[in-house]
Amino acid sequence: MPHLHIEEFKEIEFPSQSDGISFNFIADNVNHKEERLISVKVEDDEFFLLVKDENSKSLLKVDKLTKPASIYNVHKALLTYAKIADINIVSSNVPQSEKNIHLQEVTALKDINYFAQNFPKEREIHIEVGFGSGRHLLHQAINNPEILFIGIEIHHPSIEQVLKQIAIKKLENIFLLSYDARLFMELVTSNIVGKIYVHFPVPWDKKPHRRVISTTFIEEARRILKVGGTLELRTDSENYYAYSYETFIAFSKTTLYINKNKDIAVTSKYEDRWKKMQKNIYDVIMINDEESPALDMEGSFNFLDVTLLEEEIIKLHKKVQKFDGGFIHFERIYTLKDGVMVRLSMGSFDKPEHLYLVIKGSKAYYYRALPLKSKSNLYAHQFLNRLLHG
Repeated sequence: MPHLHIEEFKEIEFPSQSDGISFNFIADNVNHKEERLISVKVEDDEFFLLVKDENSKSLLKVDKLTKPASIYNVHKALLTYAKIADINIVSSNVPQSEKNIHLQEVTALKDINYFAQNFPKEREIHIEVGFGSGRHLLHQAINNPEILFIGIEIHHPSIEQVLKQIAIKKLENIFLLSYDARLFMELVTSNIVGKIYVHFPVPWDKKPHRRVISTTFIEEARRILKVGGTLELRTDSENYYAYSYETFIAFSKTTLYINKNKDIAVTSKYEDRWKKMQKNIYDVIMINDEESPALDMEGSFNFLDVTLLEEEIIKLHKKVQKFDGGFIHFERIYTLKDGVMVRLSMGSFDKPEHLYLVIKGSKAYYYRALPLKSKSNLYAHQFLNRLLHG
């Protein structure tokens, strides 16, 4: 994680601009005075820098929740803030280098709102969940130029490496997204996807609720797959294979193919290593046999006027509000110069969304973007609206 250890944090005038970077506002944690968040915009990336006081010095780094895919933009924001605030840097792991030439013109990296507002439907779509090094994703895109590939990954160095390869190979049929794949599936149009690849997901043996494959994930896969489309799991974990098979077979109607140690055209470096160790590789392939109804998601994320007093909002810190089908957790409360900000987790229990809510007087809005338009998030928003409106 890029960071600066600094001698003493100094606050600049907000809002400010320097070197193409906007520093919009600062938020102070109500319950932890040693923590502050700085709103930053670099190019199309909007995120928070986190300031944390530690003993006799401070730490300046990116907020995990809003971290953009472009690490270069994080580096630029950190160094620019330190420069204009005249901060003494004690130690740093932030490079001073220019942006990689191969990333200058890349357009493959998309925000979740790109898909939410106008999901691409002009050609067949294949989705890879957790593409890692990108070997399989790139191989498929090169050999199937007529298909649009959407690669989903949350490991930022992997995203940057694949973006470089996309630029070098001049590929125009790959979009990348840094987002929770389970949430992403909820906004995909029904019956348009040809294949979904889940290759070597993290087994999560001690936290099975975090696994990608679940009853809900399979239900969404069946909805978005075309008739004859496939969901393809590939794993080296016998536990994950056994768990997944039981989850697939629990459906009242399903078509499955099972393979063990099947050779495929391209493998990851990890699979190559596992084969040398003579580990077994399992494939579970589900074929979708039925057409699904169109996706119907009514509702909006507009807020009524807020009538709850600021001191009452601050008291919501650490409170959890449960309702049928989901919850809202008020994780942290921050004060602004002209309002308050809340860090929320909300939606369904197995795939919550994490975001910030800004409240200024009677007006409220989500920061940086609206929640994903899913049923559970719409229910959570309605509950939140009633709470803030009194």
